[in-house]
Amino acid sequence: MQETNKTADQRDDQVSMKELIMGIGAWWRYLLSKWLTIVIMGVVGAGLGLTYAFFEKVDYVAELTFVLEDSKSGSPLAAYAGLASQFGIDLGGLSSSGVFEGDNLLEFLKSRLMIEKTLLSPVTVNNQKKSLADLYTEIYELDKKWAKNPDLKDIHFPLGLPRSKFSLKQDSLLNVLQEKIVKKHLLVEKPDKKLSFVAVTCTSRDQIFSKSFTERLVREATDFYVITKTKRSQVNVDKLQVTADSLELLLNRKTYSLAELKDLNQNPARQVANVSSEVQTRDKMVLQTIYAEVIKNLEISKMSMAQETPVVQIVDSPILPLNEDKIGKVKGILIGGFLAGFFTVMWLTVRRLYRQLMS
Repeated sequence: MQETNKTADQRDDQVSMKELIMGIGAWWRYLLSKWLTIVIMGVVGAGLGLTYAFFEKVDYVAELTFVLEDSKSGSPLAAYAGLASQFGIDLGGLSSSGVFEGDNLLEFLKSRLMIEKTLLSPVTVNNQKKSLADLYTEIYELDKKWAKNPDLKDIHFPLGLPRSKFSLKQDSLLNVLQEKIVKKHLLVEKPDKKLSFVAVTCTSRDQIFSKSFTERLVREATDFYVITKTKRSQVNVDKLQVTADSLELLLNRKTYSLAELKDLNQNPARQVANVSSEVQTRDKMVLQTIYAEVIKNLEISKMSMAQETPVVQIVDSPILPLNEDKIGKVKGILIGGFLAGFFTVMWLTVRRLYRQLMS
């Protein structure tokens, strides 16, 4: 009985395989019978691809690559952090999970804060200074579209105008610009996940905008990072500097007062006059000691801040003329012909299936 069932299953498999091969052959013959339609549509698609490539506007690609060197990476205790963590010991201060660490850096470069700061930065075009936001609106003719709306007519983003002084319309349009740039023009990535290199790419229809936007974005981000990283140390340095300046002023005054006192009391027989001189001398020595300690701490703080200041090393920067991003004529013909032929085959297949189901 089991042998009979196995024989029947083998026959069913053979029939199914035979039907499959016959079905594929039937479809192949059907598509070959429609070769003229496929070829005609392929030629039409190739023509459309050539037309698109001919009229497509050129985009210019500006790419900047940089690497961030943080002083903490060279800390003497950093080598022991991994070993200590295996035993459940956390060496505080060695872990770094700031804005510029890991993938946070990629998102930070695309944040609204950085994009808006970059758009409001100046650029010189034809000996005329304007904001990158105004240049972008001119490149893509957004100012002409806005001019059709009476509420948006003559909207600009002038240089020097504080961000807090922007009107509600300027805020809204600036937000629209930054969203378009992030979605269509800006690419921030790590070429190699194992390395610390970060590549920032801007693609637009204008070489000056692409180059200026890329360079300015990296500069704004790195400046923000350096200021944030050294803010605490800078506060200490500023306080010590103010104290040192005040002590220096007091010490100078005390020196002049002591010299004047000695000039007024030339009679050695009057011992009372020497008391004031001794008090002034003592006060001067105290001020000198305090001043020396403050200066020493000030220099130590400056050295510490210099060590904490990260270094952003530009590896590759965009150079004019920029690379062009455009579909070539040959590529347009090939892509257009292939897509037209592919969709024609799909349409013929769906139409035949529909007729078979309806018959």
